[in-house]
Amino acid sequence: MDFRSGGAGGAGGAHDSSKASAFDYIQIRIASPEEIRGPKDSKERERLELQGQRSWWSWGEVTKPETINYRSFKPERDGLFCERIFGPVKDWECHCGKYKRIRYRGVICDRCGVEVTLSKVRRERMGHIELAVPVAHIWFFKTLPSPMGNLLDMTLRDLERVIYYTNYVVIEPGEQEVQERELLDEDRYLELRNKSKAEGDTAFRADIGSPAIRSLLERINVDKLADELRDTVANETSQHRKKQMLKRLKIVDAMRNSGNAGEQRNDPRWMILDVVPVIPPDLRPLVPLDGGRFATSDLNDLY
Repeated sequence: MDFRSGGAGGAGGAHDSSKASAFDYIQIRIASPEEIRGPKDSKERERLELQGQRSWWSWGEVTKPETINYRSFKPERDGLFCERIFGPVKDWECHCGKYKRIRYRGVICDRCGVEVTLSKVRRERMGHIELAVPVAHIWFFKTLPSPMGNLLDMTLRDLERVIYYTNYVVIEPGEQEVQERELLDEDRYLELRNKSKAEGDTAFRADIGSPAIRSLLERINVDKLADELRDTVANETSQHRKKQMLKRLKIVDAMRNSGNAGEQRNDPRWMILDVVPVIPPDLRPLVPLDGGRFATSDLNDLY
């Protein structure tokens, strides 16, 4: 998010520094996979960290659904409360207890991998989950008018049929008598796939689910599409069709103009997620109750 401070402290006039600052607007951008998880290459990630150029959110991958060990009440390693990822539960103490006290500040334990630091970092540090298969971001898929649908010139119904694995969609027609983004049932898809193989048509390609939508989004050049839509709007005589084109143009221009100076602008592919950020554990805590039970945030179940 990009926060811009406002000039006044409220509707009444003078700015009161003891209150939360006013700001003009909040800009929400789509996060890239690299912005969430960092570089996939561990050596590159280590190099950037040593140079103080850490700009990504996650401090590690959550690979287990467990929260805490209900005998020791300590966070499970690689789980949703892992100290190696999110930081220590106790100030200046690693998970295994090898390093204690402030004199070991910044040391990463060679046994448990936990950094010796303040426990308050558990309110700040995020993790991430690598998804087994890509999924469509519900904001860009289901919100009306659908940004994903407008970019691809597909109806919400057609998007649903592809994303929910009902129909295949043509990504590259090749030499077959079909159009790009045309929907196919399974029988028609198998027929065309076998026909293209028999004819040596290696270009034909169709797919299903969110990976298929991502493949279509990868083919979009937003600058070229914006020019094409402007030409269409200028020459279109049908008011209904012109209105549809203007809706698409609004989404395309938002993509083109996203990102401040020096920032990468939004990429349509990022509307399909293959990694999900995990918010800090102290923002979704386990609260002990009587009888050894715990109350937990719904977020932990969702993760």
